[in-house]
Amino acid sequence: MARGYREGDSKRYFDWLYYAAIDLRAAKLLLDDDRCYNLISFHCQQSMEKALKGYLLWRRHKLYDGHNLPWLCKQAMQDDEHFRSWIPFASEVNGYYIEARYPADFLLRLDEESATDLIVKANDFVTFVNSLVKFDFQSYRQRRAAGE
Repeated sequence: MARGYREGDSKRYFDWLYYAAIDLRAAKLLLDDDRCYNLISFHCQQSMEKALKGYLLWRRHKLYDGHNLPWLCKQAMQDDEHFRSWIPFASEVNGYYIEARYPADFLLRLDEESATDLIVKANDFVTFVNSLVKFDFQSYRQRRAAGE
């Protein structure tokens, strides 16, 4: 059974795009420590997932559940055929959601070059989504918390 969304999950597409950008920034910061290369892959996966959910929320006014990047990409492709070209990369990154965060018998081992390449491609994807939605990270302003 899918977890569904919590009551507090934002229905504002630009919140999702903002958090996609933050995940990419975190991935870039982690390049300074070779012990964190695997975690970079998780943040790249998260940035793509949030960008896709933001796009789908923008286009369909519906918040989609799940973490499956190829499936989310295919949903987006129904509105914009350009997402088709991203499905192979989405499939590659999809495996990082679990693999990068938990120990296993056959560990994921990214090196600096592959981690950097992953960040570049994930950044290209998020930039592509932002261009469709016309989202600008620099001009985004977070909502104030209640009582501020």
